[in-house]
Amino acid sequence: MVDIFIHPTAIVSENAFIGEGTKIWHHCHVREHVHIGKACILGKGVYIDAYVTIGDECKIQNYACLYQGVTLENRVFIGPHATFTNDTYPRSWLWNTERREKTEVKEGASIGANATIVCGTTIGKYSMVGAGAVVTANVPDHGLVVGNPGKLKGYVCICGHPLEGTGSHLVCPVCNQRIKVER
Repeated sequence: MVDIFIHPTAIVSENAFIGEGTKIWHHCHVREHVHIGKACILGKGVYIDAYVTIGDECKIQNYACLYQGVTLENRVFIGPHATFTNDTYPRSWLWNTERREKTEVKEGASIGANATIVCGTTIGKYSMVGAGAVVTANVPDHGLVVGNPGKLKGYVCICGHPLEGTGSHLVCPVCNQRIKVER
């Protein structure tokens, strides 16, 4: 394990793959068959359930919980206390892996603090989920979703700022990128 930092209080399964340059901080729990890419940061108290896949350069803030069925692509940001579900109709006595639903978070997406991502959804590339939002439906690429239930309120640039304009080609007022969006 080259250039990997695992805090002594973290519990990391010996059957987990941890990529080069990744840092796993205080009281994290990384279960078996997890794949974490290169140069990731897991903040204090993060829980990564079995069979979760995390791409390169992801940042997962304190106390976030990622359960079976979750896949993060590269450069995803997960805010503190964000939670992903994996069973649409949970019952403690009925759990088995056949009930597990998949959730995908595409490249460059950001999930705000205390957001809940209901299983079976896809969070699009470079999209942004606002703090405290409850995502119950797919989020389009560059989509900005806020509220409970989460509603599409606009679109954001790769740099994270809101896009301006009408139609399917929007412009970032900060970096001047022109982005095509699906409406």
